[in-house]
Amino acid sequence: MRVAYLQFAPIFGAKKENLERVEHFLDGAKVDLVVLPELFATGYLFESRTELMDLAEDDRGETLTSLKGLSLKFNMAIVAGVAEKADVGCYNSCYLLDNGEIRSKYRKIHLFDREKELFVPGDLPLEVIDVRGVRVGLMICFDWIFPEVTRILAVKGAQIVCHPSNLVLPYCPRAMITRCIENSIFAITVNRVGTEARAGIELRFIGLSQVVGPRGEILVRAGETEEVLRVIDIDPSLADNKMITERNHVLNDRRPEFYGDLVESTLSQRGPHTDDTGVASSHPE
Repeated sequence: MRVAYLQFAPIFGAKKENLERVEHFLDGAKVDLVVLPELFATGYLFESRTELMDLAEDDRGETLTSLKGLSLKFNMAIVAGVAEKADVGCYNSCYLLDNGEIRSKYRKIHLFDREKELFVPGDLPLEVIDVRGVRVGLMICFDWIFPEVTRILAVKGAQIVCHPSNLVLPYCPRAMITRCIENSIFAITVNRVGTEARAGIELRFIGLSQVVGPRGEILVRAGETEEVLRVIDIDPSLADNKMITERNHVLNDRRPEFYGDLVESTLSQRGPHTDDTGVASSHPE
């Protein structure tokens, strides 16, 4: 399968221009599956919920309509992060489109920092779908720090995990190597580059988009500032080999009967620097 990531610097609020730039990058590319950054069309640093809702769209909006057209025009599946407007507010969502249709949607379940003030936590289950004969799962940015996400996708049969991101701290590119090893999967982590300075805050996005293989090998990685469409051929069937040694299988050797504490949430299990929701006041995304 020929996969790609598109690392670029979206312009805040300029959806039409950002979509035109994506089309320019994709024009002429021979790709089966391409992944775009989180919130690629709107930018990231919203000043308020009102501003976010003004820029957000539902499934019939400008962004999804354009992506449907691009998937048809270029004959490729597209994964992209979008601000999704809903009756209850706005979700930080990720869509998979192919053949002019929405094939899957995931809403970010682990919100990062100020996202908690702006977005509604995701309410859809993690799922794996068949895309051109390959099993694909979706996650978004800060989900990386919760190993349960990639594990669930792996248990459900994912060969490739698509991971749109807006990373500002350096940990994720290294952590995804471990996620791939412990689940024997491919991961396409796609970040943006550039800076945003709004609401009295300035963020610099670190780039370093990458494709990692099932044994933790970095197959390709972008720089910290470059805007680039990087294409690589991979063999997704390699992710079906879950053997680490002749006697050890990364999924079958699990002992779920001992993991019950993972899903319990009690005050006694929370660390000393967490708030009353059990969430630390600052996390690295």
